[in-house]
Amino acid sequence: MLVGVGLTACSPRQLVLGSLADELASPALGSENDLILLRDAAPFHLKLSETVLQQQPGHLALATSVAAGFTQYAYAFPAFEADKIEAQDAKGAEVLRRRAARLYERAHRHAMKALELQRPGFAARLADPSARWQIDPAELGLAYWAAASWGGWISLSKDDPEIVADLPLAVRLAEAAWKTDPAWGQGALSGLMGSFEAARPGGSAARALAYFDQALSYSAGQSCAALLGKAEGHALPGGDRPMFEGLLKQALAIKEASGSPLAVSNEVMRQRAAWLLSKADDLF
Repeated sequence: MLVGVGLTACSPRQLVLGSLADELASPALGSENDLILLRDAAPFHLKLSETVLQQQPGHLALATSVAAGFTQYAYAFPAFEADKIEAQDAKGAEVLRRRAARLYERAHRHAMKALELQRPGFAARLADPSARWQIDPAELGLAYWAAASWGGWISLSKDDPEIVADLPLAVRLAEAAWKTDPAWGQGALSGLMGSFEAARPGGSAARALAYFDQALSYSAGQSCAALLGKAEGHALPGGDRPMFEGLLKQALAIKEASGSPLAVSNEVMRQRAAWLLSKADDLF
């Protein structure tokens, strides 16, 4: 009898939390292209989402949203701002990069925890090169953001050998997701594979280029991120300034439809493209 009363008492709260989790997981900010408004609104949204996720740890969509939100915020704001002020304020840039690294780590932690809840032993299988496993289509978003945030965290932690040593695991996770659906996210997974291939020790420039071109094909020319991935991951290290500038100008020319799910990503990347073009003389 007491058990029944307890379950009844808990049900309304769980229903409310479940409903709130559903709302927070929806891409409410996904079509917002005013980056100043987004920058100011995102911290409250992320913190509330994170708090609800702690109460609803099995909510796959919310876990994906939280991991995506922290990753995107880290990239779009502290990490990008650090790049912009580096030449004038190296210490300030380092402070911003440390903050971005912590946000990437936070995103990665949430994504990996959710993947572990989905299938216990996930982290152990990922760490075992001989283990046979694959990413379920329902887990692709989590896997992508787990790998992307891991890559961001590693890239900003080059003075920490323990973190850098995890790069092969991040690549393995991205590759497993890519094998499940290389077209996922309008080429986002293929673009991530290209970035990892270009950045990892011993990576193949030709293979990275193939991934970048695959991302461009899957995005049908509508993703600025795919264009910048090729510009920064292939044209820049290859010293090809005409290609670099051409890709950035293509990104600047993209005008997505109103309400497009790529609105935020494209606006972030357009701003980065404009900044990179202004720095071309310093980069080549």
